[in-house]
Amino acid sequence: MRFDIITLFPEFFTSPLSCGLRGKAFAKEIASVHITNPRDFTIDRHHKVDDESYGGGVGMVMKLEPIVAAVESLPVLPRRQVLFMSPQGKKIDRALFEELRYNYDQLVIICGHYEGIDERVMNIVDREISLGDFVLTCGEIPALTLIDGITRLLPGTVGKVESIKADSFEDGLLDYPHYTRPAEFRGWRVPDVLMSGNHAKIAQWRHQQQLDRTQTKRPDLYTKWLENSEIQKPPLT
Repeated sequence: MRFDIITLFPEFFTSPLSCGLRGKAFAKEIASVHITNPRDFTIDRHHKVDDESYGGGVGMVMKLEPIVAAVESLPVLPRRQVLFMSPQGKKIDRALFEELRYNYDQLVIICGHYEGIDERVMNIVDREISLGDFVLTCGEIPALTLIDGITRLLPGTVGKVESIKADSFEDGLLDYPHYTRPAEFRGWRVPDVLMSGNHAKIAQWRHQQQLDRTQTKRPDLYTKWLENSEIQKPPLT
């Protein structure tokens, strides 16, 4: 997977993309990240990347030409999508990570700033992606989230595939609680079943915890899970 980031602030990604599982994945070339600064494609002596909005209004708008030139300077892989990080886009979720991971080899991610970008940039954008129903100071934050979520699913990034399969949202439910040593701390004990060695009972307990947690913390997900469970039940004969 190749990620191309179009950003006015390349330094934003320096540390996050070089540490942890992400850094190891890029070092092993499981995925690659390439950063392009639209400012490098300006043609005026001040390297101006923003301007006032036609029609007036507060705030500055990112100019069209540098962004388009930055995108057009990139190599084009056969399975490519150009994404714009925007609160108006589709919300990021696990299903989106999976779709982008399987269907594309190159993601070009445009990070916005200021009041917004010239709307004509949408002519080269395939879809808009959102972190949620709120506005941030920059598009780099949701872009990093997108890169992290997709990279984590690529084979070889996470040591044990089983840990991904047990993720929250993997089967429509939240993850079960986890414990480690010591068995007791300040009177807080690890549930006895986890130390019983009975793997069948442990699996049953964990599944029940997933159900209870999802119903309590995310009743919307629990309702959706129940509906899907009903759909997948074999018909009565």
